[in-house]
Amino acid sequence: MAHSNHSSTSFFLTGLPGLEPVYAWLSIPLCIMYIASMAGNGLILWVVKSEPSLHQPMYYFLSMLAVTDLGLSASTLPTMLTIYMMGVREVALDMCLAQLFFIHTFSIMESSVLLTMAFDRFVAISSPLRYGTILTNPRIASLGLAIVARSIGLHIPAPIMLKKLPFCQKRQLSHSYCLHPDVMKLACTDTHVNSAYGLFVVLSTLGVDSVLIVLSYVLILHTVLSIASKTERLKALNTCVSHICSVLLFYTPMIGLSMIHRFGKWASPCSRVLLSYLHFLTPPVLNPVVYTIKTKQIRLRILRIFWSGEASIRDTQGH
Repeated sequence: MAHSNHSSTSFFLTGLPGLEPVYAWLSIPLCIMYIASMAGNGLILWVVKSEPSLHQPMYYFLSMLAVTDLGLSASTLPTMLTIYMMGVREVALDMCLAQLFFIHTFSIMESSVLLTMAFDRFVAISSPLRYGTILTNPRIASLGLAIVARSIGLHIPAPIMLKKLPFCQKRQLSHSYCLHPDVMKLACTDTHVNSAYGLFVVLSTLGVDSVLIVLSYVLILHTVLSIASKTERLKALNTCVSHICSVLLFYTPMIGLSMIHRFGKWASPCSRVLLSYLHFLTPPVLNPVVYTIKTKQIRLRILRIFWSGEASIRDTQGH
């Protein structure tokens, strides 16, 4: 097979197969999702920053989640919109490698933030009197820096290793954005080292994080069951509902996508694309909704913003 010159290498992305005639119409709900993601997560960040009563560990971690969701949305946005709005499926190698770096980096950041939020809930429920002394501001900042360093450090080698590979003439990717396994399988050479490194990164991040999140909830459940009052038990568990929803939103589509890639050769291309959309597009849109609905302080603050806005409009109209 002929190898392509790196200076001119490009890949072809995939939208929803069979729906090409209505791509322009599909771009409308996609744009709405991206706008909702940007607005929702931006609003969460603004509310936490502007409300002194929300300057607590739980809301700092929520702000970290909002930042990673914004980053994930911004990473998938360029190629998604070019496919559906302009019908352009070709993407240059360097842009593709940059995109996969940011997508995977923000994915690992999100997983890491979800793990720290699980730890936050465990400390709040098991040691409420020591909560403020355990999760101090310097410690939270250190956790945030560790999350960023871990995510970036583990993913810097991936695009560098892919850049050195020769690629075949067939350069059709199976998603609407560049992902490490998708690009790697198009190489015309042995990719065992790349594959092993990718597996190491996944197991040492998403794998470890998911196990530790489950362990955190086992310990939380053990603590909650030792509380005598049923009302207090339900109150403690209720503080975890938002986080559990975010964990399920993030991990469930990812597990389904992994299973299809490994074992689902029978699966249609459309199902793979849809599952990847669920994994990368849905959490940034729904996480702000979940936390707004389930977190009273954030909900009240947002309602106050709208009420004050309506009041100022009425005052202006009255004058």
